[in-house]
Amino acid sequence: MTIFLGFLDTLLTFIYYHSVDFSALIGYISLVKARPNGIHPGGSHTYQLRERINNQIRAKELRVLDSENKNLGVMSIRDALELAQNQGLDLIEVAPNAVPPLAKIMDFGKYQYEANKKLKKARASAKHTETKSIQIKIGTGDHDLELKAKTASKWLKEGHRIKVELFLAGRAKYMDEKFLKERLDRVLHLITEEYKVADSYKRGPKGLTTTIEKK
Repeated sequence: MTIFLGFLDTLLTFIYYHSVDFSALIGYISLVKARPNGIHPGGSHTYQLRERINNQIRAKELRVLDSENKNLGVMSIRDALELAQNQGLDLIEVAPNAVPPLAKIMDFGKYQYEANKKLKKARASAKHTETKSIQIKIGTGDHDLELKAKTASKWLKEGHRIKVELFLAGRAKYMDEKFLKERLDRVLHLITEEYKVADSYKRGPKGLTTTIEKK
C-alpha cells in the first residue's frame, strides 16, 4: 500500500506541476489516501484531510507551488514557511512521498473546500454498473420482445451489461442450436442502443445465453 500511495503522490506532483485540470482524478486520489484500507465511493462521509501544514511539515526541503500552481522551485522548509507567512497563507504538504515533497502555498480553508468539492464531483461521476438479465422463451410474442428490448436498451444506455437468456424446457433443450440462436437473436435485433457481445452464446442449465454491453 505504501508503494501505491507513493505512486499517487508522484501523479499528484505531475498534475500540480503541469497545471492539468484533472479535478475528478485528484478527488479520487484524495479519497484513496484518506481511506487506505478501502474505498467506499458511495458513502456519505466527508473526506477528512490529513495533509501536514505549516510547522507540522517534517521535510527539510520542498518543491513549492503558489496558489495558481506556478512552480516556485525547491526551497528549504524555513524559506517556504516564511514565504507563506508573508502572504498571510498556509504551507500545505500535498504530496509527502514525492522527491522532494510537494507543497502548496494557499489558504488551508480554501484548500479543504476545493478538495471536498473535487471529491463530491468524483463521486458523482462514478457510475455503479452491474449485470442485468432478461429472459425470453421460444414462443415469446413480438409485443413482449419489444418491451424486453426497450428495457435492455435503457440498461445499456446506463452502462450496465445484460445477460440475455433463452429459457429452454422439456424437448426445447434438444432443438437445433442454430434455430435456438435465431430465436435468441429476435430480441437482440430489436435493441436500439449500440452494443457489443461480451460473452458469446453459451449453453447453460436453463438454456442458451449471451452477454452484451455498450460499445
